Amino acid sequence: MANALGYVSETKSGFEGTLAMMNLSAAIRIEKNAEKTEEGHPDYRIYAGETSTEIGGGWMRKSKASGRDYVSLTLADPQIGPRRIFANLAPVKGKKGRHVILWNPKD
Repeated sequence: MANALGYVSETKSGFEGTLAMMNLSAAIRIEKNAEKTEEGHPDYRIYAGETSTEIGGGWMRKSKASGRDYVSLTLADPQIGPRRIFANLAPVKGKKGRHVILWNPKD
């Protein structure tokens, strides 16, 4: 099962758009992590709302099935709820530069 948690568009530094869930709607920015110094650090940092609160990170991954690169996201914030949300950033077919944030439940 895949549910869209929001949509973003490509920018020079990453992506911008909206995170839209049942109880939360916020502007979101996914920016390349210029401070990445170690393999385990995220490739992207995720910011939300007018105050640009950091709510997660994104890691570049390669699909085993297709061999294509994608961004795996982890979101965490008290407004989201008590558990982290795992999602993937995927291109929207027919919409160049547009991506969907797809919920990826771990349980």
